[in-house]
Amino acid sequence: MLTIEETAAILKLMGDKTRLTMLKLLEGDSCCVCEFVELFGMSQPAISQHLRKLKDVGLIKENKRHQWVFYNLNTDHPLYPLVVRILESVPSQQEKLLRLTEDGKRIDCC
Repeated sequence: MLTIEETAAILKLMGDKTRLTMLKLLEGDSCCVCEFVELFGMSQPAISQHLRKLKDVGLIKENKRHQWVFYNLNTDHPLYPLVVRILESVPSQQEKLLRLTEDGKRIDCC
């Protein structure tokens, strides 16, 4: 079980619109940095900073496949059930991934 301070830190991270959207996207899929760059219209370093913060507290994990690094929700995190409950109240973001797929920008942009 996490302390109140650790739980508050995770909730604070989830309070950022970009990170919350990232987590919602990762709820049912995996994504790489290049996809987030395209989706958010942000620089790669800015996206990487958001991902690093989520990874540092253990909310996401990375998997390397060839030259790409994919991010997923960490289902083993002690607060995963809480995270999922919060994400259930967030609107779906799947249309963003569908748009990337339709535009041919999933993975190919790396």
